[in-house]
Amino acid sequence: MSGSLSRPHVLVMSEITVDGKLTLKRGASSKILMKYMDPKTEILLHRTRAEYDAIMVGSTTIKIDNSMLTVRLVEGDNPIRVIPNSRADLPPDANVLKGDAPTVIAVTKAAPPENVRRIAEKGVDVVVAGERHVDYPLLMHILRTEYDVERLMVEGGPTLNYYMLKNNLVDEVRLIHLPFIVGGADTPSLVGGMHIDSEDEMFRLVLKNHYTCGSNLVTEYDVLNHRSDV
Repeated sequence: MSGSLSRPHVLVMSEITVDGKLTLKRGASSKILMKYMDPKTEILLHRTRAEYDAIMVGSTTIKIDNSMLTVRLVEGDNPIRVIPNSRADLPPDANVLKGDAPTVIAVTKAAPPENVRRIAEKGVDVVVAGERHVDYPLLMHILRTEYDVERLMVEGGPTLNYYMLKNNLVDEVRLIHLPFIVGGADTPSLVGGMHIDSEDEMFRLVLKNHYTCGSNLVTEYDVLNHRSDV
Protein backbone atom coordinates (compact mmCIF):
# COMPACT_ATOMS: atom_id res chain seq x y z
CA MET A 1 0.00 0.00 0.00
CA SER A 2 1.26 3.47 -0.88
CA GLY A 3 0.48 4.84 2.56
CA SER A 4 3.11 2.63 4.18
CA LEU A 5 5.99 3.92 2.05
CA SER A 6 7.64 7.32 2.09
CA ARG A 7 7.29 9.14 -1.22
CA PRO A 8 7.70 12.55 -2.84
CA HIS A 9 5.03 15.22 -2.99
CA VAL A 10 3.50 14.76 -6.46
CA LEU A 11 2.07 17.33 -8.86
CA VAL A 12 0.33 16.25 -12.06
CA MET A 13 0.60 19.06 -14.60
CA SER A 14 -0.91 18.93 -18.07
CA GLU A 15 -2.35 20.95 -20.89
CA ILE A 16 -5.88 19.95 -21.90
CA THR A 17 -8.45 21.12 -24.42
CA VAL A 18 -11.87 22.39 -23.41
CA ASP A 19 -13.18 18.84 -23.83
CA GLY A 20 -10.39 17.39 -21.69
CA LYS A 21 -8.22 15.92 -24.46
CA LEU A 22 -4.43 15.75 -24.53
CA THR A 23 -3.85 15.33 -28.27
CA LEU A 24 -5.61 15.67 -31.62
CA LYS A 25 -6.19 11.91 -31.88
CA ARG A 26 -4.84 8.62 -30.59
CA GLY A 27 -1.17 8.26 -31.48
CA ALA A 28 -0.67 11.97 -32.20
CA SER A 29 2.01 13.95 -30.40
CA SER A 30 0.90 16.29 -27.63
CA LYS A 31 3.40 18.79 -29.02
CA ILE A 32 0.88 19.61 -31.76
CA LEU A 33 -1.42 21.22 -29.19
CA MET A 34 1.35 22.49 -26.92
CA LYS A 35 2.63 24.79 -29.66
CA TYR A 36 -0.59 26.80 -29.22
CA MET A 37 0.14 27.55 -25.57
CA ASP A 38 0.71 31.20 -24.79
CA PRO A 39 4.46 31.96 -24.43
CA LYS A 40 3.84 33.00 -20.81
CA THR A 41 2.30 29.60 -20.14
CA GLU A 42 5.33 27.86 -21.67
CA ILE A 43 7.47 29.80 -19.22
CA LEU A 44 5.20 28.67 -16.37
CA LEU A 45 5.70 25.06 -17.45
CA HIS A 46 9.48 25.36 -17.54
CA ARG A 47 9.58 27.31 -14.29
CA THR A 48 7.60 24.52 -12.65
CA ARG A 49 10.09 21.96 -13.96
CA ALA A 50 12.92 24.00 -12.44
CA GLU A 51 11.15 24.04 -9.06
CA TYR A 52 10.85 20.25 -8.85
CA ASP A 53 13.47 17.63 -8.06
CA ALA A 54 12.24 15.16 -10.70
CA ILE A 55 9.89 14.95 -13.65
CA MET A 56 8.14 11.79 -14.83
CA VAL A 57 6.41 10.79 -18.07
CA GLY A 58 5.37 7.38 -19.36
CA SER A 59 7.26 5.43 -21.99
CA THR A 60 4.42 5.81 -24.53
CA THR A 61 4.82 9.59 -24.31
CA ILE A 62 8.54 9.22 -24.93
CA LYS A 63 7.93 6.98 -27.94
CA ILE A 64 5.40 9.40 -29.49
CA ASP A 65 6.78 12.80 -28.46
CA ASN A 66 10.48 12.01 -27.93
CA SER A 67 10.34 14.52 -25.08
CA MET A 68 13.46 16.21 -23.69
CA LEU A 69 12.03 17.05 -20.24
CA THR A 70 14.63 19.73 -19.58
CA VAL A 71 14.49 23.33 -18.35
CA ARG A 72 15.00 25.61 -21.31
CA LEU A 73 13.02 28.85 -21.01
CA VAL A 74 14.08 29.89 -17.50
CA GLU A 75 17.19 29.68 -15.35
CA GLY A 76 17.36 26.53 -13.27
CA ASP A 77 18.68 23.02 -13.01
CA ASN A 78 17.21 20.17 -14.97
CA PRO A 79 15.13 17.84 -12.79
CA ILE A 80 15.87 14.12 -12.68
CA ARG A 81 14.00 12.50 -15.57
CA VAL A 82 12.03 9.43 -14.52
CA ILE A 83 10.60 7.07 -17.13
CA PRO A 84 8.61 3.96 -16.11
CA ASN A 85 9.36 1.40 -18.84
CA SER A 86 8.38 -2.14 -17.84
CA ARG A 87 10.16 -3.92 -20.68
CA ALA A 88 13.10 -1.52 -21.05
CA ASP A 89 12.16 -0.98 -24.68
CA LEU A 90 12.70 2.74 -25.14
CA PRO A 91 13.99 3.70 -28.58
CA PRO A 92 17.81 3.90 -28.53
CA ASP A 93 17.70 7.42 -29.98
CA ALA A 94 15.27 8.76 -27.34
CA ASN A 95 16.23 12.23 -26.14
CA VAL A 96 15.99 11.13 -22.50
CA LEU A 97 18.90 8.74 -23.09
CA LYS A 98 21.29 11.42 -24.34
CA GLY A 99 22.87 12.27 -20.99
CA ASP A 100 22.01 15.97 -20.83
CA ALA A 101 20.15 15.51 -17.53
CA PRO A 102 20.19 12.88 -14.77
CA THR A 103 17.80 10.10 -15.77
CA VAL A 104 16.21 7.09 -14.07
CA ILE A 105 14.57 4.35 -16.12
CA ALA A 106 12.28 2.13 -14.02
CA VAL A 107 12.04 -1.41 -15.38
CA THR A 108 10.64 -4.69 -14.07
CA LYS A 109 12.07 -8.13 -13.37
CA ALA A 110 10.36 -9.30 -16.57
CA ALA A 111 12.31 -6.88 -18.78
CA PRO A 112 14.55 -8.72 -21.28
CA PRO A 113 18.15 -8.54 -20.02
CA GLU A 114 19.43 -7.39 -23.40
CA ASN A 115 17.02 -4.44 -23.30
CA VAL A 116 18.15 -3.49 -19.80
CA ARG A 117 21.80 -3.76 -20.81
CA ARG A 118 21.26 -1.59 -23.88
CA ILE A 119 19.64 1.16 -21.82
CA ALA A 120 22.23 0.97 -19.03
CA GLU A 121 24.99 1.40 -21.61
CA LYS A 122 23.53 4.85 -22.35
CA GLY A 123 24.76 6.00 -18.95
CA VAL A 124 21.36 6.37 -17.27
CA ASP A 125 20.32 4.77 -13.99
CA VAL A 126 18.18 1.65 -14.30
CA VAL A 127 16.12 0.63 -11.26
CA VAL A 128 13.93 -2.45 -10.89
CA ALA A 129 10.49 -1.67 -9.49
CA GLY A 130 8.00 -4.48 -9.89
CA GLU A 131 7.60 -7.98 -11.27
CA ARG A 132 5.85 -7.62 -14.65
CA HIS A 133 4.42 -4.11 -14.31
CA VAL A 134 5.97 -1.07 -12.71
CA ASP A 135 5.08 -0.88 -9.02
CA TYR A 136 4.45 2.84 -8.65
CA PRO A 137 4.40 3.03 -4.83
CA LEU A 138 7.74 1.20 -4.82
CA LEU A 139 9.14 3.50 -7.51
CA MET A 140 8.07 6.56 -5.53
CA HIS A 141 9.77 5.09 -2.44
CA ILE A 142 12.98 4.48 -4.41
CA LEU A 143 12.96 8.06 -5.71
CA ARG A 144 12.44 9.46 -2.21
CA THR A 145 14.95 7.30 -0.35
CA GLU A 146 17.66 6.69 -2.95
CA TYR A 147 17.52 9.89 -5.02
CA ASP A 148 16.34 12.42 -2.39
CA VAL A 149 13.37 13.42 -4.53
CA GLU A 150 11.07 15.48 -2.33
CA ARG A 151 8.92 16.97 -5.12
CA LEU A 152 7.97 15.13 -8.30
CA MET A 153 6.24 16.64 -11.32
CA VAL A 154 4.26 14.30 -13.58
CA GLU A 155 3.65 15.35 -17.19
CA GLY A 156 2.00 12.06 -17.99
CA GLY A 157 -0.42 10.68 -20.49
CA PRO A 158 -3.73 9.08 -19.53
CA THR A 159 -2.29 5.72 -18.45
CA LEU A 160 0.42 7.09 -16.14
CA ASN A 161 -1.98 9.65 -14.66
CA TYR A 162 -4.48 6.88 -13.94
CA TYR A 163 -2.04 4.61 -12.15
CA MET A 164 -0.61 7.46 -10.10
CA LEU A 165 -4.11 8.45 -8.98
CA LYS A 166 -5.24 4.86 -8.49
CA ASN A 167 -2.32 4.23 -6.15
CA ASN A 168 -3.05 7.37 -4.09
CA LEU A 169 0.20 9.00 -5.17
CA VAL A 170 -1.03 12.42 -6.38
CA ASP A 171 -1.24 15.48 -4.13
CA GLU A 172 -1.92 18.28 -6.62
CA VAL A 173 -3.21 18.75 -10.16
CA ARG A 174 -2.44 21.80 -12.31
CA LEU A 175 -4.17 22.18 -15.68
CA ILE A 176 -3.41 24.52 -18.56
CA HIS A 177 -6.64 24.97 -20.51
CA LEU A 178 -6.31 25.37 -24.26
CA PRO A 179 -9.23 27.06 -26.09
CA PHE A 180 -9.93 24.21 -28.49
CA ILE A 181 -12.37 21.33 -28.82
CA VAL A 182 -11.01 18.34 -30.74
CA GLY A 183 -13.58 15.59 -30.07
CA GLY A 184 -13.00 11.93 -30.80
CA ALA A 185 -14.38 9.06 -28.72
CA ASP A 186 -10.94 7.44 -28.46
CA THR A 187 -8.87 10.63 -28.27
CA PRO A 188 -6.64 10.44 -25.16
CA SER A 189 -7.96 12.44 -22.22
CA LEU A 190 -6.32 13.48 -18.96
CA VAL A 191 -6.93 10.16 -17.19
CA GLY A 192 -7.47 6.76 -18.77
CA GLY A 193 -7.75 3.41 -17.04
CA MET A 194 -10.85 1.42 -16.24
CA HIS A 195 -14.39 2.77 -16.20
CA ILE A 196 -15.87 3.38 -12.77
CA ASP A 197 -19.14 1.93 -11.54
CA SER A 198 -20.26 4.58 -9.06
CA GLU A 199 -19.51 8.06 -7.78
CA ASP A 200 -17.78 6.48 -4.78
CA GLU A 201 -14.90 5.61 -7.10
CA MET A 202 -14.31 9.14 -8.37
CA PHE A 203 -11.04 10.90 -7.66
CA ARG A 204 -12.14 13.98 -5.74
CA LEU A 205 -10.37 17.33 -5.99
CA VAL A 206 -10.81 20.76 -4.48
CA LEU A 207 -10.12 23.88 -6.52
CA LYS A 208 -7.55 26.01 -4.73
CA ASN A 209 -6.53 28.54 -7.37
CA HIS A 210 -7.34 29.74 -10.86
CA TYR A 211 -5.78 32.47 -12.96
CA THR A 212 -4.96 33.48 -16.50
CA CYS A 213 -1.42 33.09 -17.76
CA GLY A 214 -1.21 35.05 -20.96
CA SER A 215 -4.24 33.84 -22.94
CA ASN A 216 -4.56 30.52 -21.09
CA LEU A 217 -6.65 29.67 -18.05
CA VAL A 218 -4.76 27.73 -15.39
CA THR A 219 -6.56 25.82 -12.64
CA GLU A 220 -4.94 24.27 -9.58
CA TYR A 221 -6.42 21.56 -7.37
CA ASP A 222 -5.56 19.60 -4.27
CA VAL A 223 -6.49 15.94 -4.26
CA LEU A 224 -9.23 16.00 -1.65
CA ASN A 225 -9.55 12.35 -0.78
CA HIS A 226 -8.25 9.06 -2.01
CA ARG A 227 -9.95 6.05 -3.47
CA SER A 228 -10.00 3.06 -1.17
CA ASP A 229 -9.89 0.29 -3.75
CA VAL A 230 -6.13 0.07 -4.17
